[in-house]
Amino acid sequence: MEPVRLSKRMAELGLCSRREADSYIEQGWVKVDGEVAILGQKVLPHNQIEVDRKAQDAQSARVTILLNKPVGYVSGQAEDGYLPAAALVKPENRWAEDGSHKRFQPSHLRGLAPAGRLDIDSVGLLVLTQDGRIAKQLIGEHSEVEKEYLVRVEGELSADGLKLLNHGLSLDGKKLLPAKVSWQNDDQLRFVLREGKKRQIRRMCELVGLRVVGLKRISIGRVKLGNLPTGQWRYLRDDEQF
Repeated sequence: MEPVRLSKRMAELGLCSRREADSYIEQGWVKVDGEVAILGQKVLPHNQIEVDRKAQDAQSARVTILLNKPVGYVSGQAEDGYLPAAALVKPENRWAEDGSHKRFQPSHLRGLAPAGRLDIDSVGLLVLTQDGRIAKQLIGEHSEVEKEYLVRVEGELSADGLKLLNHGLSLDGKKLLPAKVSWQNDDQLRFVLREGKKRQIRRMCELVGLRVVGLKRISIGRVKLGNLPTGQWRYLRDDEQF
């Protein structure tokens, strides 16, 4: 078996992200088989990796924020004159019922990045995190976390449309993973997906004769949007896991 970079191996083991691993290695917080690791070092699966308590403390200080994104904000960097959703993360927009007991600090905005996206015209639960482990869990190549959406539609669904939405469609020349799609009421579908291609739900609906007129993400894994008001945010609590 070929050796791999230590940072890659640490990410595979779920210890941290690759970028975080490089930072910990630089600071001397990582040992391989009892020896302090060096940046760029390669390892094999049998090598024992130890991470110093200082790195664990640094990780626990990182925050994850849940935002109810309104229409008109982009998920990531500002583009075409539109503000990023992270611009809403300020003390005056914090939900009064946030039960995390965390005290807001400007450092919580540093390196805060979306773990997944919502289109500019979509609303609902958006996760912003400083924690590379959570980002990998939600948007990593092998993520199994389900995302749930309520989707208001117009048009006439083709005869086998619902079956195709559940499994049978392809986008960008690649077959989509099985989904869970069902009617909520006369004009609203419920989608549960394990992947997140660009504008995926809108494009899926177009393929079966429907047009999306409203899209709201209501949960990611075990974390629900709940009563979080539009445009407001709260911290992910210590007892919550995706």
